[in-house]
Amino acid sequence: MALADLSIKEFLAKTSSKSPVPGGGSIAALSAAIAASLSEMVAHLTIGKEGYDAFEEDMKEIVKDAAAYRDKLIRDIDRDAKVYNDVIAAFKLPNDTEQERNNRKQAIQEALKNASLVPLDVAKDAFKLIELAKKVVKYGNKNAVTDGAVAVMMARSAVISALYNVKINLVSLKDMDFVEKVRKEIKNMESKIVNIEREILSNISI
Repeated sequence: MALADLSIKEFLAKTSSKSPVPGGGSIAALSAAIAASLSEMVAHLTIGKEGYDAFEEDMKEIVKDAAAYRDKLIRDIDRDAKVYNDVIAAFKLPNDTEQERNNRKQAIQEALKNASLVPLDVAKDAFKLIELAKKVVKYGNKNAVTDGAVAVMMARSAVISALYNVKINLVSLKDMDFVEKVRKEIKNMESKIVNIEREILSNISI
């Protein structure tokens, strides 16, 4: 059964077990999916409400975009587990002959690169989601502003935690052009995300 199809209790039990998956990358994807869901909810609670007519179309667009992100991030819960398992499988390849050792090294490098790209995608999506959450906090139903705030915080957590999962894989990669390119993307997101969160939350009056 896919991780995403487990009940909450089953998912948490599996996370707490000796199994290495779901791990931090899957949890980052789940956190981002929760951020998308909360933004979607606040937008739904705004549509059709008196006093929010001016933001009706914006909220409908948020519902559409957040739902698409949510579906993608749910799939990423299992994608992250798969690429992690691929890394483990690569390390278990035979390495008795020179050819086998070369094949194993190449397989490990390819698996590590894929294991970097999945959480990087999650981080990028979560970064975009914080902007959706910003809109529902600013323009959405004020009775649900704290739900929007939680969406902001979950998106920030998803970005940072996903990037940590990227960074640990970069340590073992030999393709330095790839490593430097990804590190620049990481630095760019890390330098902005906390400030964006702080700015959004500072404008909430409750």
